[in-house]
Amino acid sequence: MRQQLNELLERIQTLQEEIEEEYRQHREDFLRRRAELADEFLRQQRRYKVGLLRFLVRSRLLVALTAPVIYAGWIPFLLMDLFVTLYQWVCFPIYRIPRVKRADYIVFDREDLPYLNLIEKFNCFYCSYGNGVAAYLREVAARTEQYWCPIKYARRIKGAHERYPRFFDYGDAEAFRQGLNRLRRQYDE
Repeated sequence: MRQQLNELLERIQTLQEEIEEEYRQHREDFLRRRAELADEFLRQQRRYKVGLLRFLVRSRLLVALTAPVIYAGWIPFLLMDLFVTLYQWVCFPIYRIPRVKRADYIVFDREDLPYLNLIEKFNCFYCSYGNGVAAYLREVAARTEQYWCPIKYARRIKGAHERYPRFFDYGDAEAFRQGLNRLRRQYDE
């Protein structure tokens, strides 16, 4: 009985070693294949890249001439970003409003795309920053409005923020007075 048990344990050990070896080989094959596919994907993406000179030659003159006007937007975006960040760091703790996480709104991840040239990457960076600051500002303003004046407008508005549907109906004084303190604590993410 003891002999038979030892033989079974040896067979189990041998099978475990074979499984481990098989797993190791499959893992190596998988990693090798993934690296090959990543290289192939990168090559495919780079095929669509338009060189800088060709990009500039193909651009319309008026587009190139208006670029400084667009890029001047960095100044107000930067000032707004700084103001909104300072505003919420100073005021939100006083009002007990949770701070907006800036990194959730301002995201830079398109600069790694291999099919973009330098100008296109800069444009993506600029748009990411501008739209990110706008979205960040909107959420800070929405939380501020939820605290100070969570009342819907009498007229329909376009593009209301996500918090707006929870606001009190226009003219509903009773609901406003009874629910204001409750709504001021509802900033669940």
